[in-house]
Amino acid sequence: MTTRTQLPESQATDAQAAAQLMARMENVPFSRWHTRPRVVMGSATFFDAFDALSLAFALPVLIGLWDITPAQIGILISASYLGQLLGALIFSSIAERYGRTRGTTAAVLIMSIMSLACAFAGHFNALLATRFVQGIGIGGHMPVAAAYISELSQAAGRGRFFLLYEMIFPIGLMATGQIGALVVPALGWQAMFLVGAIPGLFIAVFIWRLPESPRWLLSKGRLSQAEAVIEQMEASTSRRLDPDLSLHDLPPAKPAPTQKTSWIELLSPIFRGRTLIIWTLWASAYFIANGLNNWMPTLYSTVYGLGLQESLRAASMTNVMQVILLLVCAFTIDRIGRRRWVTASFILGAVMLGLLGGFGSGNVIALMVLGTLSYAIIGSTNAVLYLYTPEVYPTRVRAIGTGLATSWLRLASAAAPAMVGLLVDSKGVAAVFLMFAGVGVIGALAATRMIETQNRRLEDIAQ
Repeated sequence: MTTRTQLPESQATDAQAAAQLMARMENVPFSRWHTRPRVVMGSATFFDAFDALSLAFALPVLIGLWDITPAQIGILISASYLGQLLGALIFSSIAERYGRTRGTTAAVLIMSIMSLACAFAGHFNALLATRFVQGIGIGGHMPVAAAYISELSQAAGRGRFFLLYEMIFPIGLMATGQIGALVVPALGWQAMFLVGAIPGLFIAVFIWRLPESPRWLLSKGRLSQAEAVIEQMEASTSRRLDPDLSLHDLPPAKPAPTQKTSWIELLSPIFRGRTLIIWTLWASAYFIANGLNNWMPTLYSTVYGLGLQESLRAASMTNVMQVILLLVCAFTIDRIGRRRWVTASFILGAVMLGLLGGFGSGNVIALMVLGTLSYAIIGSTNAVLYLYTPEVYPTRVRAIGTGLATSWLRLASAAAPAMVGLLVDSKGVAAVFLMFAGVGVIGALAATRMIETQNRRLEDIAQ
């Protein structure tokens, strides 16, 4: 009887303490404390991008070396994305149970060790197997890292803070293109995998030493550990967003019952609508982006007849343009809003791809201009989805929700290269761009149903 009467009071006390800690965290502006997690996670994200795309710049050599057919190219590219699908599901669950930093550390270790293994693959089947396992690490890192960075952010300016971190991914893609154009002709295809492997092993150690997400700690009832991290934030700057904030004036907090983490909650009546929209957005955006990104070097060299170095340099410009556009996005997203940016990006990308498929597929200059711009525009949407998805779920299912959403990008990214290979063989390259334009229309329709999250606290959005 005593336990029954005391438990609600204890829960209420803990909930009030957690609410006060969250208020303190939201009141600390971005400071030097936030720089270290963003740099360390950003470094891992850089090599995540490098490892994801490295095969695309090794393929033009491997095609001739191992006599690989277009269908085999699609299978080889898709194998990594199937691994990424598995990794997103596994490591998002690990992150919900054991913490964001532990989950990310394990994923980066797998990603880097298997990059070494790729460099020593001596034939098609060996590379197929190692890319699949490497994909598990690549797919596991990104959703957990996105949840972690989002949980360190406060409502004001979260879009800019997150997207400046997320920019490191397309910078990694851009660097992959530039490095590939120099390294592969000079040192061979194996060098691409070695460049991506060794730094990742050191980065994993730095991730292990990062502070855990206070929001995750609070969701597990570990108030003292969360407070210790928040005190470090507060000590890094004397500034406060609301200097007059009184923690004693906070509204009484309702006791939060302990809930078991389950992906089934994502399809509950509360979250079902936003979940289905998010899944459609991820599948549409990455079907286009990764279908283009992985095939562009090969299309330039095999369909349009450019030399190896010309093909690699032309393909690398897609990522340069994406970085430029994403920089604009980072400084405007908190004013424009997530829904408007994503909707406009899908519409513009679909129009350009439609023009390319309908009128310009026979001209390599048209591909360089319209293909590069459409990829960059859709690529900016990819980054916004990494910002948006963690925002719309509560902490208890944030990593799982993000991981499941990214699983749709893996499925789409696995399907797109294979479909491109089949269409190039049977219908020609124009059909490829028309297919991408149609997918862009689907993405635009889904984007109109997004909920707006700009400048809102994560706890308020998830209600």
